[in-house]
Amino acid sequence: MNLRLDFCSHKAAKYAVERWHYSKTMPKSKIVKIGIWENEIYIGCIIYGVGATRSLVTRYDLQPEQGCELVRIALNKHSLPVTKYMSISIRMIKKLCPGLRIIVSFADPEKGHHGGIYQGGNWVYTGRTVASDEYIYRGKRWQGRSFRNSFKGMENHPYVKIVKGSSKYRYLMPLDKKIRERVEKSRKPYPKRATSKDVVAPSYQPGEGGSIPTVALSNTEAT
Repeated sequence: MNLRLDFCSHKAAKYAVERWHYSKTMPKSKIVKIGIWENEIYIGCIIYGVGATRSLVTRYDLQPEQGCELVRIALNKHSLPVTKYMSISIRMIKKLCPGLRIIVSFADPEKGHHGGIYQGGNWVYTGRTVASDEYIYRGKRWQGRSFRNSFKGMENHPYVKIVKGSSKYRYLMPLDKKIRERVEKSRKPYPKRATSKDVVAPSYQPGEGGSIPTVALSNTEAT
């Protein structure tokens, strides 16, 4: 099988996220988008972005630019383990950003995720996040940052309902020996598999193929 990962366009990443990721929404922050092809068929993407807050990495005595967040893994039907694609994408993001020292990602137990792919990749689990506010507007539930970016100033609108979000599992991938030694001190036992099937993104969706128009596969837009 021929496997290829390459930086892809916003259009290609958006296609994958809207079809194969449970959120159906693209991150609003600055992002790096890595497309995945098996036998020349586009099967999805992995997206890295800046953290929601400065404390994403500053809590580990790092500057904000020294860390990033793995924000989306959106895959259609695929042949290899997700950890394989993730490992290659990490090498690519390290080469693109040589000053990067840590990657953070989260698994949402309310979506049936426990972080199995991170456990398989030897990420460091450090516990759960504090639940933050989320918003319900026009029948849709929005994560806090996503809502505030999309509807600036609407947080207190009478048609907007504020609800408490989920407490997520936090995983760290240290990118050098010194940072690994630092975060290993915070390692906790991995959480067990949720009762529902653990997937970061819905895999194969019936009736949807894995190929997309060539125009969407341009890899000229890396960030």
